[in-house]
Amino acid sequence: MEYAQLKPGRRFAPLQSLLYYSQRIVTYPTLRRLVVRALSGAVRLRQGSGKELYADTPAEDAALADLRRSGYAPLGNLLDGTQCDEIRAWLSDKLLTDRDRERPGFTLAQRVDGVRVADYQLGDVIACPHILALANSPPLLGLAARYMECKPTISALGLRWSFPVPGDDSALQAFHRDSEDWRYLKVLVYLTDVDDGAGPHVYLHGSHLTQAPMRLRFYSDSEISSAHSADMLLTATGTRGFCFAVDTAGIHKGAAPALQPRLMLQIQYSLLPSYAYRYAPERYLGPLLLDPYVNRLILRPSASHG
Repeated sequence: MEYAQLKPGRRFAPLQSLLYYSQRIVTYPTLRRLVVRALSGAVRLRQGSGKELYADTPAEDAALADLRRSGYAPLGNLLDGTQCDEIRAWLSDKLLTDRDRERPGFTLAQRVDGVRVADYQLGDVIACPHILALANSPPLLGLAARYMECKPTISALGLRWSFPVPGDDSALQAFHRDSEDWRYLKVLVYLTDVDDGAGPHVYLHGSHLTQAPMRLRFYSDSEISSAHSADMLLTATGTRGFCFAVDTAGIHKGAAPALQPRLMLQIQYSLLPSYAYRYAPERYLGPLLLDPYVNRLILRPSASHG
């Protein structure tokens, strides 16, 4: 996903900047909940309640309760080993972009030393087997609709490698909070086995309910461990195909891999578009019948899909 220019300069997007920073400056949780209630009500008036997306299963109820209370909800292995293998095989010749240095595109086999974090292009993510089907599946759309309290929007979709590299970690691998929208959640899917040596996601229990600073800041490991007991840190490990939902308005990090690289899918569901991004929807020519509202920021329907 390409970031919008939110500060004055070349390609500055003043309206997006206003909309993005308007939600960042409201830091009081109670006030944010009032705004969310009003915005979700407005979406319900235009798009319906989204109840048709609910899975209405005990697993969905449990995940919603975990997400509201903790900010983190394990969802189990929603992709099997064969599906993960098919994704990896399809991506083998697709180009990656170095997130830290913006190096020219390279395949996984062409990666040079020093690349810590690298992303695939959105068009390749959309065309990749199983990705759109999972992002639009009842277990995920239903959870997102209930958390947003209206029909959700897929506002970001990405596939990212994180590699073990000696030296200082990337800023992407330090504890921080995201600020994507008034309300949102991310579903993260491991496409490689992830243990403590492969850079697991770490989340501070309940921190999505606390007041965030107005400015983006990073927290050191020692800062977090000195202020919170060890059992407040939830570490997500699992075999390939393991999925979990997180409200990344809370404090979290994707730890730097120490031994094995990690491939992870990220699906972001939000109340509104995330104004941090410049959206350029890709034309979709596949066989899936997808909700046009939910997918409008990432997909342009073909003529055959209306």
